[in-house]
Amino acid sequence: MEKQLINCAKKYNIAAPRYTSYPTVPYWVTTDWTVDQWVSAMRVAANVAGEISLYIHLPYCERLCTYCGCNTRITKNHSVERPYIDSVLQEWQLYLAQMSVKPKIVDLHLGGGTPTFFSPENLSYLIKEIIQYAHVDEHAAFSFEAHPANTTREHLDALFALGFRRLSLGIQDFDAEVQRIINRKQSPADVIRVTQEARRIGYTSINFDLIYGLPKQSLLRIKDTIQMTIAMHPDRIAFYSYAHVPWMKPGQRLYTEDDLPSDEAKLELYYVGKEMIVNAGYIDIGMDHFAFPTDSLALAARVGKLHRNFMGYTDIRPSLLLGLGVSAISDVGTAYAQNVKTVEEYRGMVEKGQFPLQKGHLQTEHDLSVKKQILRLMCEGRLPLSDVQGSPGVLKRLKPLIADGLVLLGAKELIVTDLGKSFLRVICMAFDEYHHAETANKPLFSKAV
Repeated sequence: MEKQLINCAKKYNIAAPRYTSYPTVPYWVTTDWTVDQWVSAMRVAANVAGEISLYIHLPYCERLCTYCGCNTRITKNHSVERPYIDSVLQEWQLYLAQMSVKPKIVDLHLGGGTPTFFSPENLSYLIKEIIQYAHVDEHAAFSFEAHPANTTREHLDALFALGFRRLSLGIQDFDAEVQRIINRKQSPADVIRVTQEARRIGYTSINFDLIYGLPKQSLLRIKDTIQMTIAMHPDRIAFYSYAHVPWMKPGQRLYTEDDLPSDEAKLELYYVGKEMIVNAGYIDIGMDHFAFPTDSLALAARVGKLHRNFMGYTDIRPSLLLGLGVSAISDVGTAYAQNVKTVEEYRGMVEKGQFPLQKGHLQTEHDLSVKKQILRLMCEGRLPLSDVQGSPGVLKRLKPLIADGLVLLGAKELIVTDLGKSFLRVICMAFDEYHHAETANKPLFSKAV
């Protein structure tokens, strides 16, 4: 790797948010937020726009993947499926009661956990009950996350019949030793089977999730994983940095920092992997995401319509994102809200007819302005200079980034350089007033690289 890249990696490999929201969740000013205020903001957004995006969190998994930072519940007891689904449907009814118009669903995503933990019959029941109370846009994007080892032909058939055309397979790494230490079991044959079956059925977009920086991962192992991935021709590849946050996820303490690649080695994993992906014909969409030129994500990036939310990059920009299920997050454009994080508390609240909310944030005009700036940097890699010139604090924080070649201050625009794309989280952090106002010395985020 180039000396400049190595020096930047050493200097800027700091804890930084992924900026799927602004302000980021740890800085939500909940003292200025109430459930009633949130419901009011949601009602206005729903009734004005009429279009909604739905995220449904299905938290159950049969085994704990130790790398995972998601909100999960580990069990092999599948009798939990239907009661949980019934609670999600009760929460949906709480939102529907606030809407004066029948909502139009433009996007629906099943995340987790492991959505394919649930039987095809129960998933069909969930989706049918959701959409019977809404219009479904003719171009709606329905997608789900799947574990290759437990996704059956019946899952694929049932969800396809309901309008699902996109699926995301959690691969992480094909290497047996890496899978062993992160407690993830799936074979290349599992992935090939699901991928080929999905294509035969008619799914039009298949994503592979890969992670670099995992314990026991090496350059040789990551090369093998990416070569196998490319050979299967997924439409999209998400190549994430492993987020080591053992203070939040105790399962990550089953291995030590000695098992992880060094910062320099981790960066090499990324650059070698990224080069292989791009050389195979994928477009670098933005932080961690790659897509074939014909995929809708690449097309959106090309015409300046790429968006970013709590699920990462997307080609859909609804005015209202509703999160259903335990720990799910909602965004109505002017306010955020997150559900409670335990299944028991979640189910108890919806059974009482209460919105199962834990915390949220009402955005100020300044919040909305900064959010727009960060979104443009994340999605377009550039920003009008006029958005920066009125913020002395931002300009001051950008100076070392400019000096190190991460951003270029042009005559009319601030532009993220090719080098800067690897440190996009750090660049966005220069605009983050909440982060720089924080004085408490406590870990909140994973490292940027």
